Amino acid sequence: MKLSEKVNVMLAKIKKEDKKVNSILHINEKALEEAIEIEKKAERTGKKGRLYGYLIAVKSNINVKGLVTNCASKVLENYISPYDASVIEKIKSEDGIIIGMTNMDEFAAGGSGENSAFGCSLNPKAPKRIPGGSSSGSCSAVAAGFCDMALGSDTGGSIRNPASNCGIVGVKPSYGLVSRYGLIDLSMSLDQIGTIANNVEDAALLLDVIRGKDSRDTRTFESSPIKLESMKNLKMGILKIKDVDSAIQNLIDKKISSLKEKYSWESEEISIKHIELAVQTYYLMVCSEFFSATRRFDGRRFGYKIEEKCGPEVLRRILGGKEITKAEFSGQYYQKALGVKEVIKREFEKIFMKYDCIILPTCPSLPWEVGEGMKMKPEEIYAYDALTIPANLAEICAISIPAGKIKEKNEEIPIGLQVLCTRGLDAKMLSIARMIEKYDHF
Repeated sequence: MKLSEKVNVMLAKIKKEDKKVNSILHINEKALEEAIEIEKKAERTGKKGRLYGYLIAVKSNINVKGLVTNCASKVLENYISPYDASVIEKIKSEDGIIIGMTNMDEFAAGGSGENSAFGCSLNPKAPKRIPGGSSSGSCSAVAAGFCDMALGSDTGGSIRNPASNCGIVGVKPSYGLVSRYGLIDLSMSLDQIGTIANNVEDAALLLDVIRGKDSRDTRTFESSPIKLESMKNLKMGILKIKDVDSAIQNLIDKKISSLKEKYSWESEEISIKHIELAVQTYYLMVCSEFFSATRRFDGRRFGYKIEEKCGPEVLRRILGGKEITKAEFSGQYYQKALGVKEVIKREFEKIFMKYDCIILPTCPSLPWEVGEGMKMKPEEIYAYDALTIPANLAEICAISIPAGKIKEKNEEIPIGLQVLCTRGLDAKMLSIARMIEKYDHF
């Protein structure tokens, strides 16, 4: 099938089926035109970019020139991006086509997908359940077959959480591997743009395209090409955190046992000091940094003043950040949070001196049914990211891959397994994940 034909088929599929899924907020109406131009260029030059033939959806907090980039908020409802984020420039340079902008928790503030101003996305693999968030639409779009790959952002699990719930692959790169230039930030000390796909190989390809040092993001670093290799003599650290659903932990334990048998990998149970402080530390940082970041949305340049149009979760974080950063506190709470972040980061560094990777579940419990989140206490919802937040605090790389399904109420609900590696070893992490993925196909 020609590229332009594929685009036509996909656009028709989205227009027909996404009314139910609600994963894509805005279709790229120029996608067919762009596909024809790429075809002509390939015929003329005899060359095709690495992403030729791939259709990619983009979370609506990453700027794509000419498309509405509204963070699923009424605040930016009519904001059309005037420029491309660095990651979008790289995708386009390799002949990737942006098919549309995806739904999300408003301003990435949420872990369920229910906080979008335009309604929650459907979870294609468990339709009664939340897709997870905040990259809800990107994961739903991949799971529904509306695109080949997608971009999301991960601040405390916002790629891995919905990837787990939707039964697909989600990557949070090492902090600094991918430029955030053009990302509408939630918390710049923790945010990272990452990749979403149906398999590890595609997720790795897209990550290899978008990685690299960028003068417009001073935290980025030089990195080597991502190549998937066979991993031998591996030593896994098995991290078990309290309050994980026993059915989920049992599924992960069985997966680990099968990997040890198949590949002769070693494993030991490990613990991370102070990891029980991760969620509290995370929200102190996020609320402080989010409050600061949202001061630009004052109604003068970007539509409306944020406090006047945002949803309750965004307002809760703004008010929390305003309180935490009051002058009389002299930043003491934020500084303490940064201190605990460094302690957790050092603890992970010690672990990785002895172990090649860390294995644990992606989410501590099954995703709740759509609508139930509105009845839950904030602390109950925040605890859903207890297993993903530590990787962001430690600045390391992490991936969620499908580990199987658990049956509940006549539903087969996907469960994700996380692989964590030390900062900068994203290729190693992806290689390990690929071998785990391959095991399921033997």
